[in-house]
Amino acid sequence: MKIIRRTSAFCFLFLCLSCLGEINQQSPQSNIKTISNSVVSKQETVHKKEINNPNGIYFKASGTEPFWSLELSEKQLKLKTITDSVFTPSAKPSQAMDSNVKRYKIQTESGQLDIQITQSECTNAMSGKLSPYTVYVTYKKNSETSMHKLEGCGNYITDYRLHDIWVLEKLDGNEVTIENFKKDLPSIEINAASNSFTGYAGCNQINGKLFFEKGLLRFTDIATTKMLCDPKNKETTFLEALRSVTTYKIENNRLWLSNPSDKELLIFKKID
Repeated sequence: MKIIRRTSAFCFLFLCLSCLGEINQQSPQSNIKTISNSVVSKQETVHKKEINNPNGIYFKASGTEPFWSLELSEKQLKLKTITDSVFTPSAKPSQAMDSNVKRYKIQTESGQLDIQITQSECTNAMSGKLSPYTVYVTYKKNSETSMHKLEGCGNYITDYRLHDIWVLEKLDGNEVTIENFKKDLPSIEINAASNSFTGYAGCNQINGKLFFEKGLLRFTDIATTKMLCDPKNKETTFLEALRSVTTYKIENNRLWLSNPSDKELLIFKKID
Protein backbone atom coordinates (compact mmCIF):
# COMPACT_ATOMS: atom_id res chain seq x y z
CA MET A 1 0.00 0.00 0.00
CA LYS A 2 2.85 2.39 0.89
CA ILE A 3 4.58 1.50 -2.39
CA ILE A 4 1.42 2.44 -4.36
CA ARG A 5 1.11 5.78 -2.51
CA ARG A 6 4.78 6.60 -3.11
CA THR A 7 4.43 5.71 -6.80
CA SER A 8 1.32 7.92 -7.12
CA ALA A 9 3.08 10.83 -5.40
CA PHE A 10 6.09 10.44 -7.68
CA CYS A 11 3.88 10.42 -10.80
CA PHE A 12 2.05 13.55 -9.63
CA LEU A 13 5.35 15.36 -8.99
CA PHE A 14 6.66 14.33 -12.43
CA LEU A 15 3.53 15.68 -14.16
CA CYS A 16 3.83 19.02 -12.35
CA LEU A 17 7.48 19.40 -13.37
CA SER A 18 6.60 18.53 -16.98
CA CYS A 19 3.88 21.22 -17.08
CA LEU A 20 6.29 23.83 -15.69
CA GLY A 21 8.78 22.90 -18.40
CA GLU A 22 6.17 23.37 -21.13
CA ILE A 23 5.16 26.76 -19.72
CA ASN A 24 8.81 27.90 -19.64
CA GLN A 25 9.30 26.72 -23.23
CA GLN A 26 6.17 28.52 -24.48
CA SER A 27 6.73 31.82 -22.70
CA PRO A 28 9.60 33.04 -24.95
CA GLN A 29 7.41 32.45 -28.04
CA SER A 30 4.57 34.31 -26.37
CA ASN A 31 6.92 37.21 -25.60
CA ILE A 32 8.16 37.24 -29.20
CA LYS A 33 4.59 37.48 -30.50
CA THR A 34 3.82 40.32 -28.11
CA ILE A 35 6.95 42.23 -29.11
CA SER A 36 6.28 41.59 -32.81
CA ASN A 37 2.71 42.85 -32.54
CA SER A 38 3.95 45.91 -30.67
CA VAL A 39 6.49 46.70 -33.41
CA VAL A 40 3.85 46.35 -36.16
CA SER A 41 1.48 48.58 -34.20
CA LYS A 42 4.19 51.25 -33.80
CA GLN A 43 5.05 51.09 -37.51
CA GLU A 44 1.39 51.53 -38.48
CA THR A 45 1.07 54.47 -36.07
CA VAL A 46 4.17 56.18 -37.51
CA HIS A 47 2.90 55.68 -41.08
CA LYS A 48 -0.50 57.14 -40.23
CA LYS A 49 1.20 60.17 -38.68
CA GLU A 50 3.19 60.67 -41.88
CA ILE A 51 0.06 60.98 -44.02
CA ASN A 52 -2.20 62.57 -41.41
CA ASN A 53 -2.99 66.24 -42.01
CA PRO A 54 -5.09 67.57 -39.11
CA ASN A 55 -4.57 71.24 -40.07
CA GLY A 56 -6.22 70.79 -43.46
CA ILE A 57 -3.16 71.99 -45.41
CA TYR A 58 -3.74 71.31 -49.11
CA PHE A 59 -0.67 72.94 -50.68
CA LYS A 60 2.94 73.52 -49.63
CA ALA A 61 5.72 75.43 -51.34
CA SER A 62 9.25 76.55 -50.52
CA GLY A 63 12.22 78.28 -52.05
CA THR A 64 15.76 79.48 -51.50
CA GLU A 65 17.65 82.76 -51.84
CA PRO A 66 16.09 83.78 -49.53
CA PHE A 67 14.64 80.75 -47.74
CA TRP A 68 10.86 80.84 -47.53
CA SER A 69 7.88 78.53 -47.09
CA LEU A 70 4.19 78.74 -47.93
CA GLU A 71 1.20 76.75 -46.63
CA LEU A 72 -2.35 76.99 -47.95
CA SER A 73 -5.17 75.55 -45.84
CA GLU A 74 -8.93 75.85 -45.51
CA LYS A 75 -8.50 78.47 -42.79
CA GLN A 76 -5.51 80.57 -43.79
CA LEU A 77 -2.56 81.27 -46.08
CA LYS A 78 0.77 81.31 -44.24
CA LEU A 79 3.99 82.72 -45.70
CA LYS A 80 7.25 82.60 -43.76
CA THR A 81 10.65 84.04 -44.65
CA ILE A 82 13.80 84.47 -42.58
CA THR A 83 12.65 87.93 -41.47
CA ASP A 84 8.87 87.96 -42.01
CA SER A 85 5.69 86.01 -41.31
CA VAL A 86 2.52 86.82 -43.22
CA PHE A 87 -0.84 85.31 -42.25
CA THR A 88 -4.04 86.01 -44.19
CA PRO A 89 -7.51 84.44 -44.29
CA SER A 90 -8.05 81.71 -46.87
CA ALA A 91 -9.13 82.91 -50.31
CA LYS A 92 -10.57 81.43 -53.49
CA PRO A 93 -8.16 81.53 -56.45
CA SER A 94 -8.89 82.62 -60.00
CA GLN A 95 -8.28 79.96 -62.64
CA ALA A 96 -6.69 80.54 -66.05
CA MET A 97 -8.90 79.40 -68.93
CA ASP A 98 -6.26 77.76 -71.11
CA SER A 99 -3.75 76.35 -68.59
CA ASN A 100 -3.49 74.99 -65.06
CA VAL A 101 -2.59 78.27 -63.39
CA LYS A 102 -4.19 79.51 -60.16
CA ARG A 103 -3.82 83.01 -58.75
CA TYR A 104 -4.53 84.21 -55.22
CA LYS A 105 -4.80 87.96 -54.60
CA ILE A 106 -5.27 88.97 -50.97
CA GLN A 107 -5.47 92.50 -49.63
CA THR A 108 -5.73 93.02 -45.86
CA GLU A 109 -5.37 95.91 -43.45
CA SER A 110 -1.72 95.02 -42.92
CA GLY A 111 -0.60 94.35 -46.49
CA GLN A 112 -0.89 92.60 -49.83
CA LEU A 113 -0.11 89.00 -50.86
CA ASP A 114 -0.22 87.60 -54.40
CA ILE A 115 0.43 83.92 -55.19
CA GLN A 116 0.61 82.18 -58.56
CA ILE A 117 0.68 78.37 -58.77
CA THR A 118 1.54 76.95 -62.20
CA GLN A 119 1.54 73.26 -63.12
CA SER A 120 5.09 73.20 -64.44
CA GLU A 121 7.98 70.99 -63.30
CA CYS A 122 10.19 72.80 -60.82
CA THR A 123 13.65 71.97 -59.46
CA ASN A 124 14.74 73.05 -55.99
CA ALA A 125 17.89 75.13 -56.44
CA MET A 126 19.61 73.61 -53.41
CA SER A 127 18.44 69.97 -53.13
CA GLY A 128 17.69 69.26 -56.79
CA LYS A 129 14.31 67.78 -55.78
CA LEU A 130 11.65 67.89 -58.50
CA SER A 131 8.14 69.19 -57.82
CA PRO A 132 5.14 69.36 -60.18
CA TYR A 133 4.35 73.05 -59.55
CA THR A 134 6.24 76.32 -59.91
CA VAL A 135 5.20 79.01 -57.42
CA TYR A 136 5.60 82.80 -57.61
CA VAL A 137 4.91 84.98 -54.57
CA THR A 138 4.89 88.77 -54.24
CA TYR A 139 4.04 90.54 -51.00
CA LYS A 140 4.47 93.75 -49.08
CA LYS A 141 3.33 95.31 -45.85
CA ASN A 142 1.47 98.59 -45.96
CA SER A 143 4.45 100.28 -44.32
CA GLU A 144 6.65 99.26 -47.28
CA THR A 145 6.89 100.90 -50.70
CA SER A 146 8.13 97.98 -52.83
CA MET A 147 7.03 94.35 -53.31
CA HIS A 148 9.12 91.37 -52.22
CA LYS A 149 9.39 88.72 -54.96
CA LEU A 150 9.87 85.01 -54.29
CA GLU A 151 10.07 81.95 -56.56
CA GLY A 152 10.05 78.28 -55.62
CA CYS A 153 8.49 74.84 -55.96
CA GLY A 154 5.38 73.26 -54.49
CA ASN A 155 2.94 70.38 -54.44
CA TYR A 156 -0.60 69.59 -53.35
CA ILE A 157 -1.13 67.43 -50.26
CA THR A 158 -3.42 64.51 -51.12
CA ASP A 159 -6.34 64.06 -48.72
CA TYR A 160 -5.07 61.55 -46.12
CA ARG A 161 -8.60 60.11 -45.74
CA LEU A 162 -8.24 58.51 -49.19
CA HIS A 163 -5.38 56.37 -47.86
CA ASP A 164 -7.20 53.07 -47.35
CA ILE A 165 -8.65 49.94 -48.95
CA TRP A 166 -12.01 50.43 -50.67
CA VAL A 167 -14.39 47.78 -52.05
CA LEU A 168 -16.95 48.63 -54.74
CA GLU A 169 -20.53 48.91 -53.54
CA LYS A 170 -22.30 50.71 -56.41
CA LEU A 171 -21.53 51.19 -60.10
CA ASP A 172 -23.42 53.84 -62.10
CA GLY A 173 -25.96 54.08 -59.27
CA ASN A 174 -26.65 50.33 -59.10
CA GLU A 175 -25.58 47.95 -56.35
CA VAL A 176 -23.09 45.33 -57.50
CA THR A 177 -22.79 41.64 -56.63
CA ILE A 178 -20.05 39.06 -57.13
CA GLU A 179 -22.12 37.66 -60.04
CA ASN A 180 -21.26 40.85 -61.96
CA PHE A 181 -17.54 40.03 -61.76
CA LYS A 182 -15.09 37.14 -61.31
CA LYS A 183 -14.70 35.70 -57.80
CA ASP A 184 -14.52 39.03 -55.93
CA LEU A 185 -15.87 42.57 -56.09
CA PRO A 186 -13.57 45.25 -57.52
CA SER A 187 -11.41 47.00 -54.94
CA ILE A 188 -8.70 49.67 -54.81
CA GLU A 189 -5.98 50.40 -52.27
CA ILE A 190 -4.96 54.06 -52.33
CA ASN A 191 -1.56 55.26 -51.15
CA ALA A 192 -1.98 58.98 -50.46
CA ALA A 193 1.72 59.47 -49.71
CA SER A 194 2.89 58.26 -53.14
CA ASN A 195 -0.23 59.29 -55.10
CA SER A 196 -0.66 55.76 -56.42
CA PHE A 197 -3.17 52.91 -56.23
CA THR A 198 -3.42 49.18 -56.84
CA GLY A 199 -6.41 46.88 -56.92
CA TYR A 200 -8.69 44.42 -58.64
CA ALA A 201 -11.05 45.46 -61.44
CA GLY A 202 -13.34 42.44 -61.30
CA CYS A 203 -11.27 40.21 -63.58
CA ASN A 204 -7.79 41.74 -63.86
CA GLN A 205 -5.36 43.34 -61.42
CA ILE A 206 -4.90 47.10 -61.83
CA ASN A 207 -2.52 49.86 -60.80
CA GLY A 208 -2.11 53.54 -61.56
CA LYS A 209 -1.50 57.04 -60.27
CA LEU A 210 -3.56 59.75 -58.60
CA PHE A 211 -3.75 63.35 -59.76
CA PHE A 212 -4.88 65.45 -56.81
CA GLU A 213 -5.56 69.14 -56.36
CA LYS A 214 -7.95 70.88 -53.99
CA GLY A 215 -11.42 69.78 -55.10
CA LEU A 216 -10.05 67.54 -57.86
CA LEU A 217 -9.23 63.82 -58.02
CA ARG A 218 -8.33 61.78 -61.09
CA PHE A 219 -7.19 58.18 -61.54
CA THR A 220 -4.51 58.22 -64.26
CA ASP A 221 -2.05 55.91 -66.03
CA ILE A 222 -4.32 52.94 -65.30
CA ALA A 223 -2.71 49.62 -66.29
CA THR A 224 -4.24 46.13 -66.07
CA THR A 225 -3.19 42.53 -66.50
CA LYS A 226 -4.43 40.83 -69.69
CA MET A 227 -6.66 37.97 -68.54
CA LEU A 228 -9.62 37.11 -70.76
CA CYS A 229 -12.90 37.98 -69.05
CA ASP A 230 -16.45 36.73 -69.40
CA PRO A 231 -18.46 39.02 -71.74
CA LYS A 232 -20.95 39.57 -68.91
CA ASN A 233 -18.21 40.77 -66.56
CA LYS A 234 -18.60 44.49 -65.79
CA GLU A 235 -14.89 45.20 -65.49
CA THR A 236 -14.89 47.39 -68.63
CA THR A 237 -17.74 49.51 -67.24
CA PHE A 238 -15.90 49.82 -63.93
CA LEU A 239 -12.67 50.97 -65.60
CA GLU A 240 -14.50 53.49 -67.80
CA ALA A 241 -16.15 54.96 -64.70
CA LEU A 242 -12.83 55.11 -62.83
CA ARG A 243 -11.19 56.98 -65.73
CA SER A 244 -14.08 59.49 -65.76
CA VAL A 245 -13.75 60.51 -62.09
CA THR A 246 -12.93 64.16 -61.29
CA THR A 247 -14.44 64.72 -57.82
CA TYR A 248 -14.88 62.78 -54.59
CA LYS A 249 -16.61 62.81 -51.22
CA ILE A 250 -15.95 60.75 -48.07
CA GLU A 251 -18.76 60.14 -45.58
CA ASN A 252 -19.91 57.27 -43.36
CA ASN A 253 -16.96 55.05 -44.39
CA ARG A 254 -17.94 55.49 -48.03
CA LEU A 255 -15.99 56.98 -50.93
CA TRP A 256 -18.18 58.64 -53.57
CA LEU A 257 -16.52 59.20 -56.96
CA SER A 258 -18.21 61.34 -59.59
CA ASN A 259 -17.80 64.00 -62.29
CA PRO A 260 -19.87 67.03 -63.35
CA SER A 261 -21.84 64.97 -65.90
CA ASP A 262 -22.74 62.04 -63.63
CA LYS A 263 -23.78 62.52 -60.02
CA GLU A 264 -22.69 59.06 -58.96
CA LEU A 265 -20.17 57.00 -60.92
CA LEU A 266 -18.78 54.77 -58.17
CA ILE A 267 -19.36 54.21 -54.47
CA PHE A 268 -16.81 52.27 -52.43
CA LYS A 269 -16.99 50.99 -48.87
CA LYS A 270 -14.00 51.26 -46.55
CA ILE A 271 -12.85 47.85 -45.30
CA ASP A 272 -9.47 48.53 -43.63
